[in-house]
Amino acid sequence: MKVLKFGGTSVGSPERMKNLLDIINLAERQIVVLSAVSGTTNSLVEIGQAYIAGDKPKAAALIGVLKDKYAVFIKELFAKPEYLQQGQQVIDYHFALLSTLANDLFTSIEEKIILAQGELLSTTLYHVYLKEIGVPSVLLPALDFMKIDEDNEPIVDYITTHITPLLEAHPGHNLFITQGYICRNSFGEIDNLRRGGSDYTASLIGAGIRSEEVQIWTDIDGMHNNDPRIVKGTKPIAQLSFDEAAELAYFGAKILHPQSVFPAQKYKIPVRLLNTMDPKAQGTLITNTSEKDQIKSIAAKDGITAIKIQSSRMLLAHGFLRRVFEVFERYRTSIDMITTSEVAVSLTIDDTTYLDDILAELSAFGTVETDIDQTIICVVGDFGAEKHGYAVRVLEAVKHVPLRMISYGGSDHNLSLLVQTTDKTEVLRSLHNRLF
Repeated sequence: MKVLKFGGTSVGSPERMKNLLDIINLAERQIVVLSAVSGTTNSLVEIGQAYIAGDKPKAAALIGVLKDKYAVFIKELFAKPEYLQQGQQVIDYHFALLSTLANDLFTSIEEKIILAQGELLSTTLYHVYLKEIGVPSVLLPALDFMKIDEDNEPIVDYITTHITPLLEAHPGHNLFITQGYICRNSFGEIDNLRRGGSDYTASLIGAGIRSEEVQIWTDIDGMHNNDPRIVKGTKPIAQLSFDEAAELAYFGAKILHPQSVFPAQKYKIPVRLLNTMDPKAQGTLITNTSEKDQIKSIAAKDGITAIKIQSSRMLLAHGFLRRVFEVFERYRTSIDMITTSEVAVSLTIDDTTYLDDILAELSAFGTVETDIDQTIICVVGDFGAEKHGYAVRVLEAVKHVPLRMISYGGSDHNLSLLVQTTDKTEVLRSLHNRLF
């Protein structure tokens, strides 16, 4: 059984939603995971923010605008009056729910209920459309089997236990539709997966049912060997390992969230990245194996802040790094890169929410300097300890650009450079010309 995930752009219009059947093989048993229609989640976030601010008139106006968009959407999606009426009932139900939240004390619980409506709308409308054209399908409520624990981590065994009987209850059906992104938390409340959203859902379902393959359908033909928005002549990568894909995703490749493939990796389930707009394109296959002795791709992550802590007390000081890391742990702030010397440690973060507090605590250790508007450039490939020459090729390509930090050896698949964001375009193009 395969799991197919379609993102917001893939269901972004009635025409695109209809065209999914050009990709879905009705002769095979498949679970189809849908994101919200493109633009919907952003609108729902705005509605939630209006409620949080106590601006109920603004929330009502935003709800009205979004409902009007869906009214147009269903008129193009359905051809028969009875199914158009069913579509209208779906819309009326979900938007009435959004409106009734104005009567409640608005908390994070209500905010997550709002965010869940996008996927509930897209899947239900698609299910009704399939009924209209006579294609049998089963609507699987993700809230019945997708659950996270107290640490917001998904519970794969719970998914297996609860989705299996739902599938077994419909032995005559091949097509199952479910929502991406949404789940229940440990208290049974509506919540969401946050990291990776619908991609994460597809990978988790794939792990839960031990799927033969997970397919992630987006609007680009796989992962490219550089950012096609900046560099000309990029090409899709035919094959990556899970580790390589995770490195690229973490350091800027927007097509995939780094954590979304981990469940599939654990259970050795292949993940294929494909293009809804060009279904015949080869795309990118992600498995546990990788082609050896190759540089695969380059990615860039903006919005980086570099922090340097310099102190003579570091010299031979047992536990110094532990105390530094504990500061970031207390403020739940992740570190991307790190380099050390005898008297200094430099590291980078991308979340500056608690930067002032972090700097205040770090100043107790010594002199602290920061550099903002930095970019991490990540070169990914097969860089095992026995390999040689790759670092030279990378550094030769950027010898004309100032480098703030270099990280190499922490992974067999990643060589990272920290540069000023103003140098990002030059670095990406220079590396591409040199390496590819």
